[in-house]
Parts: sequence; structure tokens; C-alpha cells
Amino acid sequence: MTLPDWLEPLPDPAEQRALDEWAIGELGMPGLDLMERAGICLAELVAELVPHGRIAVVCGKGNNGGDGLVAARVLREQGRDVDVLILGAAQEYGGDARANLERLPGSAPQPFRAAGLAGAAAIVDAILGTGFAGEPREPAAGAIAAINGAGVADRSVVVACDIPSGVDGSTGVVAGVAVRAHATATFHAAKPGLWIAPGKQHSGDVRVIDIGIPTGGPAEPRVGLIRPEVLDGVPRRGAESTKFAAGSVLVCGGSPGLTGAPCMAAGAAMRAGAGYVTACVPQSLHAIFEGRLLEVMTVPLRDTEGTLHPMAVREALERAARVDTVVLGPGLGRDPGAVRFARGLASAAELPLLLDADGLNAHAGELEALADRKAATVLTPHAGELGRLLGIDSRDVQARRLECARRAASEARAVVVLKGDDTIVALPDGRAAISRGGAPALATAGTGDVLSGVIGAYLAKRMDPFHAACAAVFVHVSAGRHAAAEIGPEGVIASDVIDALPRAIR
Repeated sequence: MTLPDWLEPLPDPAEQRALDEWAIGELGMPGLDLMERAGICLAELVAELVPHGRIAVVCGKGNNGGDGLVAARVLREQGRDVDVLILGAAQEYGGDARANLERLPGSAPQPFRAAGLAGAAAIVDAILGTGFAGEPREPAAGAIAAINGAGVADRSVVVACDIPSGVDGSTGVVAGVAVRAHATATFHAAKPGLWIAPGKQHSGDVRVIDIGIPTGGPAEPRVGLIRPEVLDGVPRRGAESTKFAAGSVLVCGGSPGLTGAPCMAAGAAMRAGAGYVTACVPQSLHAIFEGRLLEVMTVPLRDTEGTLHPMAVREALERAARVDTVVLGPGLGRDPGAVRFARGLASAAELPLLLDADGLNAHAGELEALADRKAATVLTPHAGELGRLLGIDSRDVQARRLECARRAASEARAVVVLKGDDTIVALPDGRAAISRGGAPALATAGTGDVLSGVIGAYLAKRMDPFHAACAAVFVHVSAGRHAAAEIGPEGVIASDVIDALPRAIR
């Protein structure tokens, strides 16, 4: 299935290879010309970032190394002091890479030695290309480690060719050592691994270079970056709108010490454009919510010492019959009764459902139970919560974020929003959207509840669940940036993000 037009396609290495072969074989574009354009643009980026000083270009034996050799030639022709360090004997180079090795003016390439990087103002990583996967072996591994060392010790600016060596272009997985680049020149289109952690942390400033391959071609990428156009599909209030037409949201949660979470989710839903929001909360804590929520209706439900009781599911379902979507989990707690409440409501509710926080934890190890739901389900875990859902360590989730998000989406038959600076929105069929991130102000307690409220508001507007989640992720990041611009990223709290939502949506 194709991606919606509000996603910028990110071809994986196999898809990019198919595009390259199409351009060369069917359109008659010589591979040597594509390499020339790539190398010229790589050289331009290096010159832009480091206008003065010596440059070391480290080249592997494949086409990635060939791109680096073109860049070295162009920079030398511009009068720059360039050392070319190769991994392997010159006679081992073949094809277009060998042709560019023979075109190199000036001093001959030298076998790679770490000492050759000392004092370089810029280092170009042209060792391993986008087709690499797994753990780098010698001599590449040693060269990568040396580049990283020079980047720290000598403050050399490291520029990666197409992808930092050691990063899996399809997934962002880093199985061993990987180059930490200040910038990456990637050709034709960015690759998923440049935008998905941990690869994202190695890529620096990603520059997409047009090397002349036209749009179209045989590839149908299944991963894309969320574009601003995602907001074009969000329904807006019109003159004929009513509070019910704008969407009704039911938030269920709250427990002792966790009353803020459902308040923030409910408030965010209102700020995101929901016309009517109701909070179902523990009866013994009801007065707290009545004092904090002005525009939101509150309904007290049966509880046990402040946590929702399983017998409260029936009344929650009665309330759910009057709304368009349910947000279940903010501040719910992990009391056994609350767990039974969450499971009972999730299985019985026949309308779109968003599970967050302890609503997710209540389903730890039981994702498949959600697959039987008749209505749409959206899950919004962070790495720890997703690890509990899948029965694996959170470090394994962080290491293989795309794989884990896809697995959870498939098992639960749900849209999975794996939160992070690279938030991934995954569908059961394997398609995924990636957030550009860039809002460090969101790294504070409560912002996940805010995201849940925004997604709930968009689900209540009867948006497609995948579109609703992606639009909410985009708005959430934008609101974080707006809040940081006003008061600085270190001082932002979740309520500031809620207050910034209208400016992000505008």
C-alpha cells in the first residue's frame, strides 16, 4: 500500500537500489554520472561547513567510497588540502569507484591510518553505504572508531556520505560501532535509518541531495516523514458546528498521587478542538477534579481507596455510549482492581480507544487480546511501556525501535505511537510514519498525557486513526517548540504545551 501524500517517502536501501537500477537501466542515466553528482554535492556541503583547513576523506571500496573520491577530487580542484585514506589496496577497487580513483589529481591515496586524521578540520566518512547492515568488521570498525576519536579530540567536523557508517539504513539500528557525524549528505531521498534512533543520533544535520533521479520509479516506500500538510485533513469548526459535532472525548483515569494526568489529557483534548470532554474519575477523588477542571465535565465512578473498581466498567460504558472516543489510562495506577477495570473497559468499548500509561501496563504481555476489538485502537507507549507489552527489556526496544513498533502494531491490530524524539507511528501492515522531532522541551512529565488528549480529540473528529495519530504527533512537537520559544526549553512544563496547542494548530 502506498503512503499518504502528507508523508515524505523514506526509501530503505533495497528500495533506493531499485530506484538507482531503474534510473540507470531504463532511463539511461549512467551510474558514473549519478556518482559524480553525489560527490559534487558532498564536496559542496563539506566546503560550506568547513571553508578552511585540511580535509581527510576516508573511502571504502564500494560506491560510497566512489562518492567520497569524487568529493576529494572536486575539493582538490578548488584548492583545498585533501588527504585521501583508503580501506584496502587500490587494485581492489572496481567499477565506478575505480574510475574515480584513477581520476583523482594530486597525491595518491594512502592506506588508512588513524594518525592520518590528526589535525584535520573536516573528515568525510565514505566507508560503508546504505546497503550495510550488521556489525562493522575490520578494517572498517577501526576506521570508524578513529573518526569518532578525531571528532572529539581534534574537534574535526565529520560529514557522512549518504549514511554514517555503521548505521542500518532501513531501521536506524546500530549493532556495533558507528560514525557520529555532524552532518550527513544523503542522495535522492533520506533513508529511514537517518531519522530513527539510535541512527538519528549519529546523523547530525541531514541534507537531502538531488542527484537527478526523477520522481516515480518502481519503489513504494513504507516509511515516511510527517509533513506539515498532515494538518490539512484535521476537521475545523464551521459556522454550523456544535460542541457535539466537534467531537466528544471520554477520559478515564486518576488515582492517589496521579490526579494531574487525566486533567492534562482532558485539557489537551479541549485545546486541540474537541467540543465536549468528560472525565470519569475515582469517586473519592472527585472533589479534586471538580476543583481543577473548569471546562471539562466530571463523572465519579466507584473506587477502592482512590483507584477505579472493576464494577465501574458498566457505568463507564454507559458514558462511553454518549461520546466518540475513549482515552483510557492517564493516572490510572497499577492496583489490581484498576488493572481489571482497564482490561474490562478496553475489551467491551465499541468505539475508538486510546490506551496510554497504566492503560497500557494493564495489558502487559497480552497485546493479542486487543486484536479482538471491533473499533480502532491506538496505543501510545514509551520504550518502557512497549517493552512490558512485548515482554522484552526497554533497552531492546530502544535498540530496535521500528521493529518493535511494527511488531506491537501487528500483534494488537492497532496503531502504535512509540514516543521519542523520533516518534514512530506504526500500522499493522508495516507502514510507519516518523516525526522529525526537535522539541527537547517535551522531555518533561505530563507531555505524554498531552499527546494522548490531542490524539483523542482527533479521533473524536472521526479522523482515520493513523492520520489522527500523525497529525497529533506533529501538533504536539510544534506546541513544544512554541512553548520553548517563549520561555526557554528548560522551563517548559506540560501545561505550557497545552497552552501552546492553539498556536501549533493555527
